Amino acid sequence: MRWITFLLIVVATAVGVIVLTAPAVGQGGGEAVPIFGIKIPPGYRDWKLVSVAHEEGNLHSFAAILGNDVAIKAYRSGTLPFPDGAIIAALHYGHVPSEENNKVFGRAQSFVPGPPTNFQFMIKDSKKWATTGGWGFAHFDKDGKPGDEALLKTCAPCHAKASRDFVFTQYAP
Repeated sequence: MRWITFLLIVVATAVGVIVLTAPAVGQGGGEAVPIFGIKIPPGYRDWKLVSVAHEEGNLHSFAAILGNDVAIKAYRSGTLPFPDGAIIAALHYGHVPSEENNKVFGRAQSFVPGPPTNFQFMIKDSKKWATTGGWGFAHFDKDGKPGDEALLKTCAPCHAKASRDFVFTQYAP
């Protein structure tokens, strides 16, 4: 029963992400983030799903983790370090109860993505960003406004703690 509930939550999350992101801001271009100079990569919402994440604590969010073709190929083959050109996106959303799903279940147990909170990118270029593990980092708020320099300076030190080339998310086939 727990497996079915978990599967339903994952499916509801994926469907919610697709529905909520279709007309959303941030299809490419716009302002670049400080330090790394990264703009929102065009077409990123068409990338393949790497995994989904649920973060508690202060973040209390759902995320869809997407990868471009280079990243997906590396994930699927287990290639580490990731090759130059790999880009990983994290689309973050708050979460809200699904009244419709809860009616079906007969109790409050289902949550779906709520309002978007931010979206983030990691771009691998081992020469350009050698001092940050070969990765450039970008953070944009829900409206596509770049994160500030102080925020971006926290990315590499945190990601350096990951055991897979600065990447926390594992591939969920």
